[in-house]
Amino acid sequence: MAKGYWIARLDITDQDAYARYRALNGVAFAKFGGRFIVRGGPHEVVKGHGRQHNVVIEFASGEIARACFASPEYQAALAVLGTAGTTDMVIIDGYDGPQPGDG
Repeated sequence: MAKGYWIARLDITDQDAYARYRALNGVAFAKFGGRFIVRGGPHEVVKGHGRQHNVVIEFASGEIARACFASPEYQAALAVLGTAGTTDMVIIDGYDGPQPGDG
């Protein structure tokens, strides 16, 4: 089964609200086994438009990733995130198929 991922790009305008969001989101991520693959840090936009902060969270499956987003725990955090700035978020299933160079 392919893993599931959240990909989020954020421009934070209220650091206090973002800190409250981060305190709340951990409850949902722990409950659903979310694991940070990327959590901010330096980055380089090589094409298109970027945001200040980028996050990738891995879940055991796309189904679990979507369940986490829909959960009451994450919805409470999401209400706070809406006051912290601008966010783009995608939930996507991982890929388990052939790779370049495979026979």
